[in-house]
Amino acid sequence: MYETISIETKAGIRTIFLDRPEAMNTFSEKMMEELIDAYTKAGEDDDVQVIIVTGKGRAFCAGMDLSQGDDVFASTESFEDFRDTGGRVSLAVYRLNKPVIAAINGAAVGIGITMTLPMDIRIAAPAAKVGFVFGQRGIGPEAASGYFLPRIVGHAKALEWVYTGRIFRAEEEKESGLFSYIDADPYARAVQLAEEMIGNTSAVSRAFSRQLFYSMLGSSHPEESHLVESKFLHWISDSPDVKEGIASFKEKRKANFPMRAGELPDFFKEKKGAGV
Repeated sequence: MYETISIETKAGIRTIFLDRPEAMNTFSEKMMEELIDAYTKAGEDDDVQVIIVTGKGRAFCAGMDLSQGDDVFASTESFEDFRDTGGRVSLAVYRLNKPVIAAINGAAVGIGITMTLPMDIRIAAPAAKVGFVFGQRGIGPEAASGYFLPRIVGHAKALEWVYTGRIFRAEEEKESGLFSYIDADPYARAVQLAEEMIGNTSAVSRAFSRQLFYSMLGSSHPEESHLVESKFLHWISDSPDVKEGIASFKEKRKANFPMRAGELPDFFKEKKGAGV
């Protein structure tokens, strides 16, 4: 089905493998198209509850595929119509209504790391080489990293990494906030977290929480969050999920929530940017 990625689904967990191991999973326009398609289908499939992204072979993604030629960053589109390929992937992740975990098993450089910024949790192997190397190639930040990176690690750290283009091992920046966990087996840790999510919380609750937290990044007053939370609580209060949540607590058992993420109404229309 795909040429640059592969898919595996097991017990509600959809794993998207960057699958060009012979080229260290370098990014291309074809990979962009296939990732967007894979994310869209995972978002629409209510049997998928958590998405994990990892790399086949020894790399996660070693950046842009520069073997395509010197004009790899050039475009035939007009100045007004051109949209960065990495940014299109980032926005596809941003639109999702379910958790996304990056299992960074090896090198993640340039687009290889910026594609993970809109994901919710990043787990990296200690020796994974990471770098925001745009300046080394004469370009600037992409994949909507101007929005995500400073919010994750702060402006000073984000600018330091971009200004220097330094490549570092994940374990060297484990306190930066970029990584939730440093683990020798990032994928196994990601699966463990995904299973914990699926086993303990409802899909609708996770979908709402993801949209709420991202939507509130630019809010100016806590009442904005209060109003959206109130709408959700009013809508969900008499639902099968809430009934099951209460019953499972009383009966001292694991809940089996019947509702799916796709049932969540859009409480965030007024917060979404144009074209998002």
